[in-house]
Amino acid sequence: MAFIELDREKLHHNYQFLKRTFDKNNIEFGIVTKLLCGHNAYLKEVINLGVEQVCDSRISNLKKIKNINSEVETVYIKPPAKRSIKSIVAYADISLNTESYTINLLSEEAQRQDKVHKIIIMIEMGDLREGVMREDFIDFYEKVFEMPNIEVVGIGTNLSCMSGVMPSPDKLIQLSLYEQLIEARFSRNVPYVSGGTSVTLPMLLQGMLPPGINHYRLGETLYLGNNLINDKPIKGMKQNALTLYAELIELTEKPIVPEGDLGENVDGQKAEIDPKDVGKTAYRGLLDIGLLDIDPRHIEPFDPDVEIAGASSDMIVIDLGSEQPRYKVGDLIRLRMTYMGALGVMNSNYIEKRIV
Repeated sequence: MAFIELDREKLHHNYQFLKRTFDKNNIEFGIVTKLLCGHNAYLKEVINLGVEQVCDSRISNLKKIKNINSEVETVYIKPPAKRSIKSIVAYADISLNTESYTINLLSEEAQRQDKVHKIIIMIEMGDLREGVMREDFIDFYEKVFEMPNIEVVGIGTNLSCMSGVMPSPDKLIQLSLYEQLIEARFSRNVPYVSGGTSVTLPMLLQGMLPPGINHYRLGETLYLGNNLINDKPIKGMKQNALTLYAELIELTEKPIVPEGDLGENVDGQKAEIDPKDVGKTAYRGLLDIGLLDIDPRHIEPFDPDVEIAGASSDMIVIDLGSEQPRYKVGDLIRLRMTYMGALGVMNSNYIEKRIV
């Protein structure tokens, strides 16, 4: 049976590394937990690290966090949907916003619940996902900051997630200048300039982060320990706090080239035949995990002698080479995952979640 394993020691080590880094630079931060897909035991592990602020894009996950520890500050990290307004005010202390219509609904609901709902206004800085256009931002802020039971606690941006636009000192300086402009124009304090995510952490570590950026929202680096710019390990962090294990359920020497008329497989792909492989054989294994659980492009065996050969809905085929392999049926194959790979596995009800 396939399972994913959370390494508690690695998670703790990485959190302490991040906390020391941010404390040294007077930066506040929240841990993004959407990768954990609301898994209660894993959420508890994160909260037990001493996290003070948790960010997620699913309101059901924020509700679980509040049930675990009501003192943890919760942040809803995408523009709220109209039909979720009541739950967002109930379970999210802060939400990221881009529409005055939506903020007005939050204001009305916050009055009904006798709460002050905090918001961070997101600015479009070129990645073309969420964000108020820069030329409209001052007018937008003026319209919003007087809404009752709404407190603007920050401005922010998101980079690299949609178009792959990388963070740069120039873009983050622009973001911090908008905070200065608001404070000068409206005599209002804006505590957070939230321009930091996992992809901008390398800028901080290299001393390239503009001084105005004082808030980070990050998750991937905590769990994987990698530099998202060059995909290499971050010095001082541990990699693969989450690891996937899949059981070998068949192991047979088979031809490399398929036999018969070829069409598309279940994933819409057609096999490419190398004439040099005709007549050759290799040891092929089947793993008890498939496309239903994970895209094989997002996993890599730890063993360099094991290659992913293909996948169907419930099984992944691995190539173990032409020599008699050291594996046998029933063995576990250890697999590292990208962020999207881990997200797929965590969202699968068929993969057991363990803690070591």
